[in-house]
Amino acid sequence: MASYDVAFIGTGSTEDLENPNRSGFAMNYYHAEGYEALENCALVACADVVPERAAAFAEAFDIDAAHTYETYGELLAETEPDIVSISVWPELHAEVVVDCARTESVQAIHCEKPMALTWGGARRMAAVADEEDVQLTFNHMRRFKPTWVEARERVRSGAIGDLERIELSPGNVYDGGTHEIDFAFGVADESPARWVIGQIDYREENVWFGAHNENQAYALWEHENGVVTVVSTGPGADLIPASMRFSGSEGVLEVAPADAEGTNTLRWRRQGESSWTRRTVEEGRWTDPVGDAVAHVVDCLETGEEPAIGAANALNATEVIFGIWESARRRGRVDLPLEIDDNPLHDLVESGALTPEPAEE
Repeated sequence: MASYDVAFIGTGSTEDLENPNRSGFAMNYYHAEGYEALENCALVACADVVPERAAAFAEAFDIDAAHTYETYGELLAETEPDIVSISVWPELHAEVVVDCARTESVQAIHCEKPMALTWGGARRMAAVADEEDVQLTFNHMRRFKPTWVEARERVRSGAIGDLERIELSPGNVYDGGTHEIDFAFGVADESPARWVIGQIDYREENVWFGAHNENQAYALWEHENGVVTVVSTGPGADLIPASMRFSGSEGVLEVAPADAEGTNTLRWRRQGESSWTRRTVEEGRWTDPVGDAVAHVVDCLETGEEPAIGAANALNATEVIFGIWESARRRGRVDLPLEIDDNPLHDLVESGALTPEPAEE
């Protein structure tokens, strides 16, 4: 078994852990817990623009204080890590990932979601990682959430017949919705989208980690295998009375239906059945699947298997997200592949086409 030195870029703070809505979620703390649990990983270095944050992270995970840095360039040059976990704001993802991928020692990069602030940035980071033969993954860790895993396996096993339609109701399509949209592609056998059409409303500023998110969106796209996916966000999320609904030729399966207590409930019903079969799958922290995602990252690096949360799959979801916003910008359907480089929602705001009111303090 190979052994890997792991470094962390962007530690966040312990205050973020205690109050994530303040400024962040300090996700690298959860990444580090995952690596720490693996026998073949050693936590060797960390970097944060706030030195005190890096020092606190190093102390929490027994990293040598001499291997804490303000700049990730120094970290890469001096510690030569095999694996890098990145938890910085999306506008920095592409730059940091590209620099890590071009570092000779780096074999794998595990980056927080969403992929990047722009579609061009997302494509570039994936292309450079591929050119450098570096494994690039994104923390779509809910693919490992037990409730979602069971839902996926039931659909794939034919519990509702042939999958025909997926409906999603996240809070927004970019920051939180990337999880559900990515998962939908996984259930649909990673089949890319042919086209996407959508409309958005953005009247009150909604910025997460430096990125605008619409207040409400409604969108539809068709996968190449014929499955259709619908997403409704914000106030319109109630149009879909579950977190996710999967409709097939012989029945329906729902994740976190509206009448259930908690988010870890499944229910399904085949045609002709008068009542639902229900199951509550899990208990535990919402971050627990991060450890499974990290273990998957390291295992794929060891075996050469393509990661389920790898760049190729992440691009499918990210293309649709930017495609929804591009459809709103064009006021029409967008045929894929998506041929833009920017972030359509940011462009609409910066051009004055959308003028969200400042959010209340």
